[in-house]
Amino acid sequence: MKRDNFDALFDPKGVIVAGASTHPGKFGFVALHNLLAAGYKGKVFATNLEGTPVLGIDTVADIDDLPAGEADMVFVCTPAAANIELLRKCAGKGVRAAFITSAGYGEAGPKGIEAQHELVRIADELGILLAGPNGQGVISTPSSMCAQIVAPFPPRGRIGIASQSGNFVSSFMNYAQHYGVGVSRAVSAGNAAMVTVPDYLDFYADDPETAVGLAYVEGLADGREFFERIRAVAERMPLVLVKGGASEVGARAAASHTGSLATDDRVFDGACRQAGVVRAPSIEEAYEAAATFATQPLPKGPNVCVVTTAGGWGVVTADAVGRTRGLQLMPLPDDLRAALDQHLPPRWSRNNPIDLAGGETKDTIPTILEIAANHPDVDSVVFLGMGIQGNQGRMEKDGPFYPEHGLERIVSYHERQDRRFTQTAAEISDAVGKPILTATELSMADPSNPAVVGCRESGKLCYASANRAVTALAHLWDYARHRQRRGLD
Repeated sequence: MKRDNFDALFDPKGVIVAGASTHPGKFGFVALHNLLAAGYKGKVFATNLEGTPVLGIDTVADIDDLPAGEADMVFVCTPAAANIELLRKCAGKGVRAAFITSAGYGEAGPKGIEAQHELVRIADELGILLAGPNGQGVISTPSSMCAQIVAPFPPRGRIGIASQSGNFVSSFMNYAQHYGVGVSRAVSAGNAAMVTVPDYLDFYADDPETAVGLAYVEGLADGREFFERIRAVAERMPLVLVKGGASEVGARAAASHTGSLATDDRVFDGACRQAGVVRAPSIEEAYEAAATFATQPLPKGPNVCVVTTAGGWGVVTADAVGRTRGLQLMPLPDDLRAALDQHLPPRWSRNNPIDLAGGETKDTIPTILEIAANHPDVDSVVFLGMGIQGNQGRMEKDGPFYPEHGLERIVSYHERQDRRFTQTAAEISDAVGKPILTATELSMADPSNPAVVGCRESGKLCYASANRAVTALAHLWDYARHRQRRGLD
């Protein structure tokens, strides 16, 4: 497929919803609803056998009744038996891309496989990019387009998603909504009859809206070709991959889900490492790795500095760094220790982790972060202990004594400081070009905490634990080291 076919899929000038329905439980209703609700700015057309208006859109009974040249993408919610004739008529109207939600193809046995081959043959003959079949949908936040049969529609960002499972597209987008690190494009490849996951990733690698690829696959028809394709992608952008069917039981489940064939998991794992692809064991870790690539600079080396307001968090973070393959908890250089001595009381840890031991004033934390991040031996920083003031402020605000007794003033101060500290961490990271990862359980426990809000407003991921921050940082360093070894930077 040519690039303009992908442009028609992700940035169409107009969309046809084929098989629109007045029943709110039908795919044809949900797809049209989501397209309109997300604020898609292009032209919207819909077909309905009765020609009944749906959600304020006048429908037509047949594609033949639509104007030519006004839509270049069709979102298909019609039965499989109707789709070949539908594609022929759409091609006559200037459609260059089709997303097929219909099931009953390759996943449905020999007859379904035969029908799928014919569908691909016709689409190829017509010059139409065929996404799916048996897929969930496609989104493009730069075009405000939510053409899918489920929610959600994520915030705009720089993560490009391609998945053999539509459910995991939803999972990734749900994480994006929660954490605020958004998505550029996302597509459920379904059976990937014509366009495969590597095809979408290849498009993302040259897409100015996308900084990192995030993919889920279950099986490979041609393992060598797959890895040659993703190796080429990983040379142009970071790529995070989750593979289902890694176990024997999972492989059987994958075969029944999308008709995918399993491959040897050890071979797959080794090939990912050789290709410079980040393989994540879970959907949660995969999203956090992708969000880190999308929002943080690559580290230049393995040296990690931990800045914490309390000792226990620093200790477990040191353990987490020690468990990684390549990160190092660097010894504190004498000149850095001397610089920190000027701003901290004698009881501070005087080592890495830099434990402030409760000795901070209102300006101490930004000062310490700036000193640590600017030191030439420090390659990255993990920042801990934020949200405590805001958490106390919330308890005081919700208690029976607020706003008397000076509580209104102190609550406002707590909220201001926590928000300021995490925003400052993001600003320092951007200024020095080094990753600074902020972690607090309040990211999950209370997303409205001002420290978490400060991260979100700065466009950074707030990690739910230090362990998760270190895991993401290790992926960042693995990829940076791969690029260094291959002379890609």
